[in-house]
Amino acid sequence: MRHIKSWMFIILILLITQNIYGQHKREFRGAWIQAVNGQWVGMGTAQMQQTLTYQLNELQKDGVNAIIFQVRPECDALYNSSIEPWSRFLTSTQGVAPQPYWDPLAWMVQECHKRGMELHAWINPYRAKTKKTNELASNHVAIKHPEWIFTYDGLYLLNPAIPACRDYICQVVRDIVKRYDIDGLHIDDYFYPYPVAGVPIPDDREFRTYNNGYTDRGDWRRNNVTLFMEQLHNTIKQEKPWVKFGVSPFGIYRNKKSSSIGSITNGLQNYDDLYADVLLWVNNGLVDYCVPQIYWEIGNKAADYQELIGWWNRHCNRRPLFIGEDVERTVKFQDPNLPGQHQLPAKMLLHEENKNVEGSVLWYAKAAVDNVGNYGSLLRNTYWKYPALQPKMSFIDNKAPKKVRKMTVLPMEKGDVLFWTAPKGSGWKDEAVKYVVYRFNSGERLNVNDPSKIVKITTDCFYELPTSGGSGTYVVTALDRMQNESGIKKKVIR
Repeated sequence: MRHIKSWMFIILILLITQNIYGQHKREFRGAWIQAVNGQWVGMGTAQMQQTLTYQLNELQKDGVNAIIFQVRPECDALYNSSIEPWSRFLTSTQGVAPQPYWDPLAWMVQECHKRGMELHAWINPYRAKTKKTNELASNHVAIKHPEWIFTYDGLYLLNPAIPACRDYICQVVRDIVKRYDIDGLHIDDYFYPYPVAGVPIPDDREFRTYNNGYTDRGDWRRNNVTLFMEQLHNTIKQEKPWVKFGVSPFGIYRNKKSSSIGSITNGLQNYDDLYADVLLWVNNGLVDYCVPQIYWEIGNKAADYQELIGWWNRHCNRRPLFIGEDVERTVKFQDPNLPGQHQLPAKMLLHEENKNVEGSVLWYAKAAVDNVGNYGSLLRNTYWKYPALQPKMSFIDNKAPKKVRKMTVLPMEKGDVLFWTAPKGSGWKDEAVKYVVYRFNSGERLNVNDPSKIVKITTDCFYELPTSGGSGTYVVTALDRMQNESGIKKKVIR
């Protein structure tokens, strides 16, 4: 009897976890699509577009609403740039344009937007050459400005201490933000290089020249990175205030043994080893969202997932907090409390318990697309079953657009179509850029807080009604750049 009761309790917990987690109307559901692993090399334009199309379609079915797409792995470009060379991760040879010609970033912006997804352009700010890159293009920054570069463990890195390097990176970012309709600009966890035992960072000369009164080398390096973060934030906002600036730091800020506010962990530290004071950036509004990479499993001896999600939930609440999730590791390890089951349900329950967590980002997109460990199926059928709007960022804009106008149904060749007119609005804070379509059964209470009633999030001003079972009340709302939602406009379809 005791055994039966235990299993009934386990089943109840699973049902509660899945049912609760599937009801969030606002949630950041991101996925990283990386280039630096070489997955596109030698693929060619048509095949890469075909592969990306398939991935986007599957991710959309899984409920993903934001793609973080790597466009600058090593001071190069997966987009048309007059500043930096085409990436070898796209064409095999740095500086060689793709043939037939296309612009992957422009293409991805268009493809994501037509699926109702955001596109965040992901850059690595400092890395100028990865270990396996053997030849640099003539217009690469390491060739044009070798004095800005230091080498470390086979890498070339722009020196964070040199003001000209900060200016250069911001020039690159301004160009991206100005020319592309991106929703976010994203940087990852590489600031000062990951330390290698016995290999010092060669910045003695810069410490003498640019110390700004600092006597402690660690404090000076952290200040160099913070100065860059502030300048980058301001660069983005000066060009387009609505573009979100996000950072994805390493999953440990500090260990308890290093700081009284540290986590009960024993691993590499943002603050002490990478010289990244993430909490300072969050608390001072230098970033718009934070995605710590908590890639470990629940129960990891050095870096327990449960400990870390709780730590970030408590300490990183001045800006939206999303969790970087390792898909493969999540399904590789068993739930400590439920042998035979992987850790996705338990991790989702931890998301629910930590109220400052407003979403997650999947590392990496292809693992979800490949449905490793049934991860993708669980997202689309349970946890991310219904569409979700982006979390609010009222510190950027909190004013909703006006209602849509002139809703009507017109018969078309393939069936009836619900049309509406965009609301009037001037300026990015007032203009509608997307619309949410809800469907309610006849006589049902109109509750737009119920995400299960969302049938479409679209940039179009129309919705093709289903040929059967389409009767009921349709509600349309408008969304602005920050996904503030207007009042409702409804139409009864009989």
